[in-house]
Amino acid sequence: MGNWFQHSIVATGRLPLFCYFVMLIVAFIATRINVRLIRAKVGWFRNFTVGEMHIHHVVFGVILMLIGGVTLIVSPGSQVGTAVAASIFGVGSALVLDEFALILHLHDVYWEEEGRTSVDAVFIAIAVSGLLLIGLRPLTWDYGPPVINPAALIVANLVLAVITLLKGKIWTGMAGLFVPPMLLVGAIRLARPGSPWARWFIVERSPRKLAKAVHREERWRRPVIRAKIAFQEFLSGRHDLPSSRRTRRSAL
Repeated sequence: MGNWFQHSIVATGRLPLFCYFVMLIVAFIATRINVRLIRAKVGWFRNFTVGEMHIHHVVFGVILMLIGGVTLIVSPGSQVGTAVAASIFGVGSALVLDEFALILHLHDVYWEEEGRTSVDAVFIAIAVSGLLLIGLRPLTWDYGPPVINPAALIVANLVLAVITLLKGKIWTGMAGLFVPPMLLVGAIRLARPGSPWARWFIVERSPRKLAKAVHREERWRRPVIRAKIAFQEFLSGRHDLPSSRRTRRSAL
């Protein structure tokens, strides 16, 4: 194990990325344990408040990201010092991404259904960091000599990534940046029924394709989503509060 770490992580200059990856996971798990204990009102675990103001942990995350980011910029080049700064940045990233839904909606939806967006954001960050850690790089071609200009390949990959994401295939689009053939599959296949691509090109123009997309969503994707939600809630707690945003819209 020690030899592997030395040759695969330290010798390749990936120690800072490894520290960021580990601290991102550890800080996310620690944060979720803390907020679940706060929600359950266990012992002395309480929200951090100043007067009547609840200070969300995204605030501390932004501060840590600034400290870690600035340290990385001014670091003299020592791998150990850079690793420490990357660790701080990883903790800050976990705190910020854990409240990504608050930033996105500009409203505290932490335990509501919309709050699952934060967990998705953390999972994407962990997945991308893990792919970088094992040596994959986005928008590169490692499948033999390209038959066209590399710059054209990069542009083509970006276009396919945008199409895949517009079709509602977030994970395929993100993974495809590292494994380009996945982008081709994602861009060709039928869009998800609730995606922007479906609203623009399918809903009004092709009811048959829409029905096929809905059938695929119910038969294949829904079970996967339920399994993903079950795993997320095992780690992060249940997002079971009624949507306050929907309640406010109904009141208007």
